[in-house]
Amino acid sequence: MKTPHKYIFVIGGVMSGVGKGIACSSIGTLLQAKGFSVNLLKVDPYLNVDAGTMNPTEHGEVFVINSGLETDQDMGNYERFLHRDLANDDYITSGMVYQHVISAERALKYGGHCVEAIPHIRDEIIRRFQHSAKVNQSDITVIEIGGTVGDYQNIMFIEAARTMKVYHPQDVVFVMVSYLPIPSKLGEMKSKPTQNAIRQLNSYGVNTDIIIARSEVPMDHKRKEKIAVSCSLPVENVISAPDIESVFDVSLNFEKDNLGNILLKSLHMKKRSTGKGMGEWEDFAKKVKSVTKPVNIAIVGKYFNTGDFVLTDAYVSVLEAIKYSAYSLGRKPVIHTINARDYEGEKAKTADFGALKKFDGIIVPGGFGETGIEGKLAVIKYAREKKIPYFGLCYGMQLMIIEYARNVLGLKDANTAEINPNSSAVVIDIMPDQKKKLAEGNYGGSMRLGAYESKLKEGTIAMKAYGKEIISERHRHRYEVNPEYIKKIEDAGLVFSGVSPDGRLMEIAELPKNKHPFFLGTQFHPEFLARPLAPHPLFTEFIKVAINKKNRN
Repeated sequence: MKTPHKYIFVIGGVMSGVGKGIACSSIGTLLQAKGFSVNLLKVDPYLNVDAGTMNPTEHGEVFVINSGLETDQDMGNYERFLHRDLANDDYITSGMVYQHVISAERALKYGGHCVEAIPHIRDEIIRRFQHSAKVNQSDITVIEIGGTVGDYQNIMFIEAARTMKVYHPQDVVFVMVSYLPIPSKLGEMKSKPTQNAIRQLNSYGVNTDIIIARSEVPMDHKRKEKIAVSCSLPVENVISAPDIESVFDVSLNFEKDNLGNILLKSLHMKKRSTGKGMGEWEDFAKKVKSVTKPVNIAIVGKYFNTGDFVLTDAYVSVLEAIKYSAYSLGRKPVIHTINARDYEGEKAKTADFGALKKFDGIIVPGGFGETGIEGKLAVIKYAREKKIPYFGLCYGMQLMIIEYARNVLGLKDANTAEINPNSSAVVIDIMPDQKKKLAEGNYGGSMRLGAYESKLKEGTIAMKAYGKEIISERHRHRYEVNPEYIKKIEDAGLVFSGVSPDGRLMEIAELPKNKHPFFLGTQFHPEFLARPLAPHPLFTEFIKVAINKKNRN
């Protein structure tokens, strides 16, 4: 007899940003290591149909999967921790659900019935949960419901989960990731906010099975007992999740607290002896903690400022890709965030460009728009001239082409059509198929998105890094190198080392090794395919060169 499919719903309590995504990823890693097939699913309660039109400074990075779907950054965490690609069915937004139901109503698929939130929205959510499980053919689905309990936006998703629990009580488990503050003037860990969050979830008809208690320090047994008694669950089901230096220790700490077996017991599942265990993960986590020699990498972007704070979530995949390659080479990544606007306009007159020499490598990541562009161009020029290893990602490659055209080809007006379509030298132009889409106001999900193949040239840095001729990488852009300028740029010394199979689109640009140790840009986003146990080859090659620069200095 086939075992019924199991579902783990992860809900946030007290406040956002407590680490639900990492908790879900770690649970998936833990159960996978125990021999179970697991798929992770992210629920974004926003009315956006996908994450593509969300502001990175508000929502974080837009993560693109192979199909081209633009998703929440937690999908990147899921892929990195599970070490595999995810599909469209692993991501749900309120916009997707409502759009489907309204389209069905317009097509008379509800047979004239009044269409309501309950049952129709709720049932469509349940259908998507079950369809994801079926498509993945997994044993267990871990579903992260975005936001925090009490948010109006996620009530329908919690109601869908509650309904599934009613009909399948042995197959559904609820996990709350909550926060226990320690007010500085009191110096005592407070459990009342978590108790109140649990009670609010109770008011929706949901009883929490397991609590993952986030806090600055480990939770003592007294607090565990207090929460267990007030929330009516066994004390061993209260898991302490203190702040740690590395997120890669989370699943290992969960294993120490027996979370995997507690989840299996709660789901009425038997343990398996077929799992490969956490050996590889343990080795990686040990390496992260053991490396001491630093490699200093600067990321020059425009999304770092949000009020008085520095926000790095907009570039989370880039940060992770740097870490994985650095760790694999036995180096401790020290990442410096630089606001591009500090190197343009009036600030450029007093900017200390010489300070850039202290960095072993410089990255300009993807982005859109005019903000910070001149600052980035100034930094790229300095990196090229001073032979500081430079890695440009998507927009970072386009700006690299513009800088080269301006300062090497002498095309002082060189620009991208995105910023100045009336430039006398539009070296970066909009893709022909995109012009009609923009004219129609079709912005959402309409870029060149998802996995595409590229062909590499022999004898290049790119070919050395990948070690093969045909590669597949994920894209997210509307603009490309203008074909009219390709020969002029190549004649001036820049090499297009990766092109689309039909030779029309320039995918990788680089200076030969005898001209610069590493001056390379990609039109695609290699960071989306970097994994802890499989670092991305281009990032690894970049870090290697950065280490060599450090050693020479």
